[in-house]
Amino acid sequence: MFLIDAPVERERAKLMNPVVLAFVGDAVYTLCVRQRLALASGEKTGALNRRAAEKVSAHGQSEALGRILPMLTEEEADIFRRGRNAKKPTRSKNASVGEYVRSTGFEALIGYLYLTGQAQRIGELFFPEEE
Repeated sequence: MFLIDAPVERERAKLMNPVVLAFVGDAVYTLCVRQRLALASGEKTGALNRRAAEKVSAHGQSEALGRILPMLTEEEADIFRRGRNAKKPTRSKNASVGEYVRSTGFEALIGYLYLTGQAQRIGELFFPEEE
């Protein structure tokens, strides 16, 4: 994984609106999932898109969150909780309220890790089979 800009200091990232962190995290997670699917499969794009959509949906993210929660540091858990509890400007059409708020926390955590230059930690948490 790469960083487009220099990493942001942790204190600055912690002051960011958690919904903004989730905005970044959504893009980062989607790219990671698509990259891994593309490299691991000879499937056509339609099939790849369906598989990616399952993983990056609020439901898929909520399931992934259940696997990583016990592995989070206190700092990471705080970022997740801030994202989960943040007031969101939209509502999900295809997920329960619980799945939607958990997925926002999930995305905020990924956004925080990415912006602070912790790409390796993203891999450890979300793609452990590749470590």
